[in-house]
Amino acid sequence: MKRGVIDSLNFNSENLEAFFNDDENYIIETVKSVGIFEPQRWQEAFKKALTRNLIEAKILHTATGLMLPIKRYSRSPAKQVLEFAGLQGYNDKSKLLSELLSSLLEHIQDEQLVRVDVAIDFKGKIPNRVIKKLCEDRDPFRYFNTTYYKSKSEKKSNNRLNIKTYSKSNKEKLDENIQRLEFSFLSSYLQKVQVKNLEKSFKKMEKTIKRFSGINVQISFL
Repeated sequence: MKRGVIDSLNFNSENLEAFFNDDENYIIETVKSVGIFEPQRWQEAFKKALTRNLIEAKILHTATGLMLPIKRYSRSPAKQVLEFAGLQGYNDKSKLLSELLSSLLEHIQDEQLVRVDVAIDFKGKIPNRVIKKLCEDRDPFRYFNTTYYKSKSEKKSNNRLNIKTYSKSNKEKLDENIQRLEFSFLSSYLQKVQVKNLEKSFKKMEKTIKRFSGINVQISFL
């Protein structure tokens, strides 16, 4: 039995900024909104460009030095999405992210999940039997240092499930060789699951991971 951990968790809310507005430990910086467009700030913070489907983009700054993206998409303009990415890393940032999410959990129980990433780490290389199983239903596609496993009918847009592998050692400059297999469960898969019901979805996710990779996994959260 392998351990799977929640590495990323995104949720949306109609009143997301209210969780932080009255707390001096947080500052919200607007980089894209009506009359404001500073894409270089987004690039500096997250090493990614602003995408066209974002009608609003903000950065949540915390007193501990974290920067988290707050996004409003054109497809759902009434809600903002807050992204927690990198909860299960091998650095201090992951610890701070986990602590921040833990402090918020009681307040966001009724919010809707839009993405949950489950990571499975291997010391050394990922077993050949796992790669072979992934390739039964999906085609590998290498992009820079990451290999994506795309379904044969999948187009550019996919809002259900993404599977990828990459070197966690290279990403975080670790001395130990750690390879990561990651399953991203997206909005169509999650079907409006609320934060409070996340753990009830673990069995379904574990079955999906087993189906595509052959791995018996038990998912844990924080």
